[in-house]
Amino acid sequence: MTPLSFLKAPLWVLGLAGTDKSPRKNPLLGSERLNTWGLHKKRVKLAADMAAARRARLARLVAPEEHAFFDENGYFLLYDFLPAEVYTQLKEEVFNQALEAREMRQGQAVTRMTMLPPSLLSKNPALAQAVRDSRALNMIRYAASQGGYPLSFIQTVLVEPQKVKKKDPQSDAHADTFHATSKAWLFLQDVGEDDGPFFFVPGSHKLTKDRLDWEYECSLTAAKDPRSHHASGSFRIKREDLSDLGLPQPVKMAVPENTLVVADTFAFHGRTPSDKPTVRSEIHWHMRRNPFLPWTGGDVKSLPFIQDRGMPMLMDLADTAEKTLKMRNVWRPVGEVMVKSKPHV
Repeated sequence: MTPLSFLKAPLWVLGLAGTDKSPRKNPLLGSERLNTWGLHKKRVKLAADMAAARRARLARLVAPEEHAFFDENGYFLLYDFLPAEVYTQLKEEVFNQALEAREMRQGQAVTRMTMLPPSLLSKNPALAQAVRDSRALNMIRYAASQGGYPLSFIQTVLVEPQKVKKKDPQSDAHADTFHATSKAWLFLQDVGEDDGPFFFVPGSHKLTKDRLDWEYECSLTAAKDPRSHHASGSFRIKREDLSDLGLPQPVKMAVPENTLVVADTFAFHGRTPSDKPTVRSEIHWHMRRNPFLPWTGGDVKSLPFIQDRGMPMLMDLADTAEKTLKMRNVWRPVGEVMVKSKPHV
C-alpha cells in the first residue's frame, strides 16, 4: 500500500456500493481472496434481485406483449418504429448538415459521436421527436430496470478492415458490466448480414446458476487478464463456451432502416466482424445507474435543465479531467463533419 492507496481506499469501498466494475482499477474488486469469498458473485446476485424488483414496478410503461418478449429474450425489436413522414425528415436532418462530432478508435472500428444538445434539437424537430420518443424511452428504462433519462447521441460506426489490422475489441461476445443496463439503437439505414451488425445472445440477460458460476470464475482472474476490457469488468466469453451456460449462439440484428433495438447489455452481445469497409449510423441511447438503488426515480439527468445535456456535460468534465489530471478522454474532437464522412482519428 502506498500513501496514495490509503487516500483512494475510501473510494474503493464506496465503489462496491455503486457502479464500479473494474477489477484492475479497484483492487477490492480485483482481490482473488475477496472474490473467492464471493464478493463479485454476491454483488451480481444482489444487483439482479434489485433489478427484478424495479422492473416489476416499471412494467406498466411497456405493453404486456412487448415486456413478455423482453423478459424471455433480453431485448426489444420494433420495425417501422417512426411514422414514415417523421423518419424521412429525420434522415434529412441527420445526413444533410455538418455537425460537431467526436471520434474514438478501437482497432478497425471508429465510433463517431454527434452530440444532441437542446440548441441542436430545437432546430431539428424530427430529430428531437425521435430522441424524446416516449415509447423508446420507456423501453430503455425497462431494459435498464431504472427510471430516469438516458444519454443520447447520433452514433456512426465506421469499420476499416483493409486499413487497420488490429482487432475490434467489441467483436468479442461480452457483457458491458455486472448488472442490468440498457443500450438502444434506431438504425438510419438498412443493416445487412455482412455490414457488421449488432449481435445478441437471446436469454443471456437472465442470471441463471450457470451464469452466476461463470461470473464467479471470471472474478478470480480478471484483474490479471491480458484483455484490457475483460480486466476492466466487461467480461468476454468465447462463442463455443455459450452452450456450457445453456445459451444459444448469437443472433445478428440484420434489420431494415427505421428499426429500433433496445437491449439489456448485461446480456452477451457485440459487433459482428466484417471483411469489407462498413458504415452504420443510428440514434443511440444508453442508460446505466447504480444497480443497488431500491427506487426507480431520483435521476438528476431527468431534471429539466439537464435533460438532453447529459452527454455534452460528461464530455466537458472529461476534457477538464484531461487538462488538469492528465486523464485522457478517448473521445477526440474532430470539428464539424458530415455524419457518414470518413474517419478523422
